[in-house]
Amino acid sequence: MSANEIPEVNPNNPKMNSYKQLVVVFFVILAFFTGVHLGRAGFDVGGVLPVFVDKSREGAPKEVDWQILWDTIDKINQRYLDKPVDMTKLLYGAVSGAVSSLQDPYSLFLPPLAAEDFGNELRGSLEGIGAEIALKNEQLIVVAPISDSPAIKAGVKAGDYIIKVDSEDTRGMTLEQAVGKIRGPAGTKVTLTIFHKGQTKPVEIAITRARIEVKSLSYEIRQYQGQKVGVLKLRRFGDETEGQFEKAISEFLMKNVKGVILDLRNNPGGYLETSVAVASNWVAPGKIVVVQKGSEGNEQIYKAEGANRLAGMPTVVLINGGSASASEIVAGALKDHGLAKLVGEKSFGKGSVQELIELSGKAELKLTIAKWFTPNGHDLNKEGLEPDEKVELTDEDFQNDRDPQMDKGLEVLFR
Repeated sequence: MSANEIPEVNPNNPKMNSYKQLVVVFFVILAFFTGVHLGRAGFDVGGVLPVFVDKSREGAPKEVDWQILWDTIDKINQRYLDKPVDMTKLLYGAVSGAVSSLQDPYSLFLPPLAAEDFGNELRGSLEGIGAEIALKNEQLIVVAPISDSPAIKAGVKAGDYIIKVDSEDTRGMTLEQAVGKIRGPAGTKVTLTIFHKGQTKPVEIAITRARIEVKSLSYEIRQYQGQKVGVLKLRRFGDETEGQFEKAISEFLMKNVKGVILDLRNNPGGYLETSVAVASNWVAPGKIVVVQKGSEGNEQIYKAEGANRLAGMPTVVLINGGSASASEIVAGALKDHGLAKLVGEKSFGKGSVQELIELSGKAELKLTIAKWFTPNGHDLNKEGLEPDEKVELTDEDFQNDRDPQMDKGLEVLFR
């Protein structure tokens, strides 16, 4: 399969062999991790690199002078002051630079340890501060802090700009560099200088990193004006999300709830297939959930499958600036089909699709292969989603444990 091909995806089978399609905000997960350790690998690169170089020389496109790369590697190996040169680090740096040259904030080379960490996060286990980050308009921004994480307990919020990391200015940093400074093992500390949205002065926030077990979702049944309401907080679209979601819906139906609040705030995304499966609980079978368009003009339409168990159920979706990618797929599908009202703040606006490609040595390449659109053709990569009812969550609300967005959602539910 070429990089431009989009594999057929069955929402009921979210696992694929060597390829997984992801709609998760690029690199944000790595802020949790123990790190991108360039230069560490489980093989002897001294015996691998020459084979890699020779093979690549033979197959390199002729319109590019690849000799520059080979000459640079040779000169570094021969003449660099501090020998011996770590050739694994050199190799990973070259590959990372190649991917970075695409100037696509969502494409990334993951060395073996980073690839393993990325998989761990999607399985719900991570270590660090618990905040997804991204580059937006060339500024380091918090996409979403994870519930009950060190970051959120310290006061970090979606939309915060990270100005400094341990007194070092983040201007000009790549995501890889920033993540390398923010990440770290449990028990260690990092100080972030942050601009909160709407504020005029930065604040310093000291955070102690921790081991975090992230639950894909949580749910409860509330009473509102004499009616039972199912409230479902979905934090990410990971490996176990679909099964947990089905369990929650079963309990809602068994206990005869009269409406559902789907809370997608600070949900940075996950597997495309899982988002389609979740939306299929509302969207009728055969109806479009999302349209994916590739670079060659090829188009993949993802339609709802299975029993739409929540058909006709009054529903409100809560969104904010931390709701991204897979979250926007679900919210956009329900909005376009008239199945739910959106309440909160404008979503992040991440409408491109990454394919996770396995490389040799347990490394991985996360590569942008397509853009996606809501059923009505809305390009979320440019505009995000505007809520039907705009409600902000202020610093004062946050400090006093108030949630006007949830309050408005309950009010809108039974209008």
